[in-house]
Amino acid sequence: MTTVDARTEEFEAAAAPYRRELFAHCYRMTGSVGDAEDLVQETYLRAWQAFDRFEGRSSMRTWMYRIATNASLSALRRTRRRPLPSGLGAPSDDPAAPARPSPDGVAWLEPVPDQLVIDDRSDPAEIVAARHSVRLALVAAFQLLAPRQRAALILCDTLGLPAGEAAEILQISVPAVKSLLQRARARIASADVRDADLAEPADEGARRVLDRYMAAFERSDSAAIKRLLADDAVLEMTGTSTWFSGKATCVPFISGQAIGRPGDWLMLPVRANGQLAAAAYHRADGAYRAFAIVVLATSTTQLRRITLFGDPELFKHFNLPAERPALAGGVGGWCQERQRPVQGGGERDPAVHPGQPQQLAGLRPGTDRVHGGAVRGGAAGRADQDPQPGRIDKGDPVQIDDQRLPAVCQPEQAFP
Repeated sequence: MTTVDARTEEFEAAAAPYRRELFAHCYRMTGSVGDAEDLVQETYLRAWQAFDRFEGRSSMRTWMYRIATNASLSALRRTRRRPLPSGLGAPSDDPAAPARPSPDGVAWLEPVPDQLVIDDRSDPAEIVAARHSVRLALVAAFQLLAPRQRAALILCDTLGLPAGEAAEILQISVPAVKSLLQRARARIASADVRDADLAEPADEGARRVLDRYMAAFERSDSAAIKRLLADDAVLEMTGTSTWFSGKATCVPFISGQAIGRPGDWLMLPVRANGQLAAAAYHRADGAYRAFAIVVLATSTTQLRRITLFGDPELFKHFNLPAERPALAGGVGGWCQERQRPVQGGGERDPAVHPGQPQQLAGLRPGTDRVHGGAVRGGAAGRADQDPQPGRIDKGDPVQIDDQRLPAVCQPEQAFP
């Protein structure tokens, strides 16, 4: 075995266990699945380049988090926060009015498939904690914070790190971390994040709520939607700044502008942000076309919040096609294909989730972090520090052949 091979194997053994949690960390920081994918790859490439100089003065996990956090902070200096419509203004009181356009230049918060951030082989308590750490309301609240406040709060309150370890990752003093935490906690408290009473996605009652919601849309049953919604339910849709608060406005909007006719919608169950969700396809030109990922906040009996992400490009993260054929037999044919009852109390197999993602996608077209099969970048300084703040293509250029990259650094590295 060559020295290079031995170094590669040592790095993979040391770094691979942290890939999923680092992806979740970058997602919480940025609110974007695509950005998180890029930042995780950037983190592993930086760490591999500097691994020869890692002196063990901090743990491997702390060192990897330092690189990922600094990469995220650098990225956030170049982008604006990713809001939901409810973070941009007051709710609409007119469900019959046309939806307001998106503000210029806004990039919306994105949902994340559970498979990318939750290891379902973990201890049950760890799975629950992982779900709570990526709940949509919490990630949206993180977007209200300045980047360094966001990083401090995620490191200390979400990951449970002591202030001293967070200070080491952020390379600031402990008092500075505590000051960031104080301001971040006050801002989150003022945002009034409400998700404590949400049911776990494995709860039978919550899954019945999901089934009935999907069936109601497929059958154009506005009365069923009305029965499912809590009195204080919220409905919001990316792509517009319009949103609604309260059953009194949500139901008329859904009935008048969304639900359509029986057979207009095909709904498939997925999991996103540690919550139940649905992939919504809309019928057009004889086929069902990807329309939105709908993340639901449910109690055991009701829908508390419906957040609709109206971007068909999101379907690829859930390993779902952009189009499905319209089967003969309409809604009934689809109900039979996905083998789930749409009425009554029966349940589909909870282990079967169409669209469950199988791997972390690689760099998106147009990024400049990988060029012609070679990574460009340099690694300077003691390796227990962040080996290279900023983008990976800054610093002294070096060429790294793809064949030498450890598997954990490859763009399409699958989660274990």
